[in-house]
Amino acid sequence: MTLPQLGEGGRSALEWLAYGVCAAWMHRAANLVWHIDEVPDLASSDWEIGPARLPSLAVIVPAKDEEANLRETLETLRMQEYPYLRVIVVDDRSTDGTGAIADEFAAQWPERFEAIHIAELPEGWLGKTWALEVGMQHCRDAEYVLCTDADILFSPSILWRALAYIEASDADHLVVLPTPVVKGFGESVVMSFFPVMAMWAVRPWKVADPKARRDVAGVGAFNLMRRSAFEELGGWLPQRMVVLEDVTVGRRFKAAGMRQRVAFAPGMVLVHWAKGMGGIVRVMTKNLFSGVNFRPLLLLGGCAWIALFFLVPITGLFWVRTLLPSLLVLLSLSVAYSVMGRITKISARFGWAYPVGAAAMIWAMLRSMLAVVWRRGVVWRGTFYPLAELRAQNSPFRWERESAELRDRLRREKPSGLRIFVDRVKGQTKKRP
Repeated sequence: MTLPQLGEGGRSALEWLAYGVCAAWMHRAANLVWHIDEVPDLASSDWEIGPARLPSLAVIVPAKDEEANLRETLETLRMQEYPYLRVIVVDDRSTDGTGAIADEFAAQWPERFEAIHIAELPEGWLGKTWALEVGMQHCRDAEYVLCTDADILFSPSILWRALAYIEASDADHLVVLPTPVVKGFGESVVMSFFPVMAMWAVRPWKVADPKARRDVAGVGAFNLMRRSAFEELGGWLPQRMVVLEDVTVGRRFKAAGMRQRVAFAPGMVLVHWAKGMGGIVRVMTKNLFSGVNFRPLLLLGGCAWIALFFLVPITGLFWVRTLLPSLLVLLSLSVAYSVMGRITKISARFGWAYPVGAAAMIWAMLRSMLAVVWRRGVVWRGTFYPLAELRAQNSPFRWERESAELRDRLRREKPSGLRIFVDRVKGQTKKRP
């Protein structure tokens, strides 16, 4: 194949671009192979001993119309081997049987479960962040707090192991990356693509490095926090209108200079995102556009990056001058799929269909933008949030700056000053009808 319509300068530019993408891929794949074992595996026998002491732990489970999933999640929490555990189930205005399931567990096992029901949402809060805030208010005696979702399944020993690691590393925030449950070809293709793409955004082995400011961990399935550290950051109040509350928590901890860790635990924290490829794309509608603070140009730039790094190299296979770099990109991709497949438990053979995963991701991003712009806001947990209000609260530059400033101020002032500020802002909130 030749490109007669381009001059020699244009062909040379394309060749240099191909080799540039190739170099970036080879560098990232080599780093992945070289450093991935630095991330602890909590499923290994090294963490069977549990923590040296037994700190109190509270698990907050916000649930909105989760009748189909909640019972199984609570059963896995009931079977936890950790003794000093309190589970706070926050029923967030559910219209199905979620509240009844929460009450059932609280009645049968009152020593472990507590059910809280939210009837109204205060103005200026998202439903989930308010549910997490309410849950936090009901476990003030807990030394550690785990914020999770209502569709997560936990191995009986995972809390032992997680507390052992967070105590041993003297961390303030620990994220255990969940293992995706996949059912069928479409889910396998999309869910195997995500971690390969994510390794460009976050290097897991760098999360513990305070100097690596952009390598941040945060997932809704398993955000384990030292309560005192989270209260120093102001709790949920500073991000009360943030859609990606899980990632934002991680970035706030990192921006404030607190100790953050990430760990793998293959098969010990399970999550099934959605049914089929289409279901996964729909689930991401509220998330992806908010990840760039609802800025169309940033989202379109992300789509272009995915196309350049994942799809364009395929076309290079049909031009002799870009054949070698394109083959090296595919080799790097196969290495990445193999390494991440050992962690996600999704077979690396689905890597051959990675262009489908990349195309699905681009479509999910565009769909997220179009849906939010069309509605002029986000519909989440049955409540509509205007786009203008969300934009003002979802800027990563804003809360990263505020976290750093807050940390500096707390070092100079007494903590009571923060408590007064939090109480004052809470007193100004009104009830949303």
